[in-house]
Amino acid sequence: MGQEPPRLTDRRALAARRARAARLAAPARFLHDTARTEIDERLAEVNRAFTAPAVVSGDPGAWRQWRGALVVPDEPLLALEPEAHDLVVHAMALHWADDPVGQLVQCRRALRPDGLMIAVLPGGETLTELRSCLAEAELAVRGGLSPRVAPMGEIRDLGALLQRAGFALPVADSLRLSVSYASPRALLHDLRAMGETNVLSLRERRGLRRDVLERAEALYAARHPDPEDGTPGRVTATLEIVTLTGWAPHASQPRPLRPGSAAARLADALGTEERPAGDTAGPSGD
Repeated sequence: MGQEPPRLTDRRALAARRARAARLAAPARFLHDTARTEIDERLAEVNRAFTAPAVVSGDPGAWRQWRGALVVPDEPLLALEPEAHDLVVHAMALHWADDPVGQLVQCRRALRPDGLMIAVLPGGETLTELRSCLAEAELAVRGGLSPRVAPMGEIRDLGALLQRAGFALPVADSLRLSVSYASPRALLHDLRAMGETNVLSLRERRGLRRDVLERAEALYAARHPDPEDGTPGRVTATLEIVTLTGWAPHASQPRPLRPGSAAARLADALGTEERPAGDTAGPSGD
């Protein structure tokens, strides 16, 4: 038998970082706040009352009071009963999943027919400044790279996960935020307070060397200053929040027609003259 491929996430380290963040007097939860706002706005546009919601999250405290939902951890095997919910939210945790499609499949199975799933997660533009500065600093100081920031999917690839998981009417969109920090070090402290520091399975266990960190901070401050604040050393960080929406299949949902089954011609609907493919002659025949 072949070797099992390496896992993306060190789940034990992730649990420890999250527990440490939860013990803080003021854990950083503004991304969860943003996710809730995005979800609430979408639900306000759906003409339906959801009575049995569930939330999958690595930070239960951020969602415990939301709509009376059942909150379960983002373990590889989700503690959700089949067809027990009319709304399932996967909240700011899918980027750490070794099997994101498996997570979405489990969410779909937990939905009643025509139930709604909304997943909110960081997208590929998130922390792009930090990634580039860390990579350049490590190359300059050490002559090589090590995994520092979790890979985050592009919106097109993330949207495709919905179809692979069997959702109907899939939609993917994103929100791009620019967040101001007093310094690059303040950004790193905020990531620590979110429980979002490096827990990649292939990371170096020794942590980030001081000389690499100082080089990265200098690069960051020089290249990404806050243009609106102007305070020396103040920087900006890009955060992209991707929202994936899909429905559990149901017979009442609209479906595309089979090829050749149209009952009316498109040319008639548009009031134009139908010509064979390749015929580009104008109205006068020239």
